[in-house]
Amino acid sequence: MQYIILAIGDELLAGQVTDTNSGSIARILEPHGWELKRVETIADTAEALEDALDRALGEVNVVLTTGGLGPTKDDQTKQTLCRLFGASLRENLQVLENVKQVISRRNLRLNELTAHQALVPDNARIIQNEVGTAPILWFERPENRVVVCMPGVPFETVQMMERKVAPALIERFPEQDALVRHTVVAYDISESALAQILANWEDSLPSFAHLAYLPKPGIIRLRLDGHGPESIRPEMERLRRELISQIPPGNFLANGDITPEERLLQILTERHLTVSTAESCTGGTICARLCAIPGASDAMKGAVVAYSNEVKAEVLGVDRTDIERYGAVSQTVVEQMAAGVRKLTGSDFAVATSGIAGPGGGTAEKPVGTVWIATASPHGVHSECYHFPGTRDRVIDRAATSAIIALIRELSAPAKR
Repeated sequence: MQYIILAIGDELLAGQVTDTNSGSIARILEPHGWELKRVETIADTAEALEDALDRALGEVNVVLTTGGLGPTKDDQTKQTLCRLFGASLRENLQVLENVKQVISRRNLRLNELTAHQALVPDNARIIQNEVGTAPILWFERPENRVVVCMPGVPFETVQMMERKVAPALIERFPEQDALVRHTVVAYDISESALAQILANWEDSLPSFAHLAYLPKPGIIRLRLDGHGPESIRPEMERLRRELISQIPPGNFLANGDITPEERLLQILTERHLTVSTAESCTGGTICARLCAIPGASDAMKGAVVAYSNEVKAEVLGVDRTDIERYGAVSQTVVEQMAAGVRKLTGSDFAVATSGIAGPGGGTAEKPVGTVWIATASPHGVHSECYHFPGTRDRVIDRAATSAIIALIRELSAPAKR
């Protein structure tokens, strides 16, 4: 089933807000065989919405809109939909009660503008917004055409797509074929090198199967898709096992669409081990990634953001003479940081980072993007120097990912020795 998304909002066109809703909707619907034909960003005006809806309904059966459902005067969507679908705005008491409950949960007072969210087109199917005040509006047109209008707040859109809208769409337009998807994650290998290894196997794939390479800094997600009757499921499972067997063991990270930090916590939890971090240039990014995962407390002991040399010396026990002689961005300092935080927290494993994220601060010997990463474990301390290109944000992101991968390598090291 093909569909089109209309992202409504002047703030989107001005670049003041980024449209994340369209990607979230696509990720929710695509496993069910739904194909997003295009995303169109339009102004919050009646003319723009009328024109875009007219064109979209001439191409597909389903059009999803996001945004423009707020209570303020700049949100024109409901009034425009009334004209297009021959409806009138009427107060819906069930919507009003839902709005009151949402406002009450937020410890706010209901005002007149928010109460106007209960004014809805009288010929629309209403899907109550369980996490916000703007209800979802579902319109049916002749010739099997459906328009679903959702709020623009990303949290509300994602929650309601998963809970209500996607199931309703799938029930309304059931797919006859299955989309079977398996994801395998590799690391510490370039996309081109992995593609060479998999070339012959990829060439032998049956016509219903397709392999996609989805690289990110430090990792490559391999997405194996199969589209066809339900009978392809056993064959797709066989292909998944084959794909894993083709990846060099030292480059296989995980079976499933998980991040390096999720995989790290899996390994630590399974082995009843703990970890801590000492971060300078990454500024707590590694710790934040780990702590964002439910259950992180089973393995995460603590963290020190040692941005200054004083903290490196006084908290982590780094030798001041070494800092002066070799600089904070050096092998000996980062190794002492890793060993220091491991001792301080009593963790089994630790990782430390120290580098130059930029845009300034680099030298000929240590240019911007230079990052030392060290791991400390019962097997000793190991370190490596990296050179990451790009902006400050990108250097920090890549350094954090590389540090997590360094820990995963360290955790697998005993089996190799």
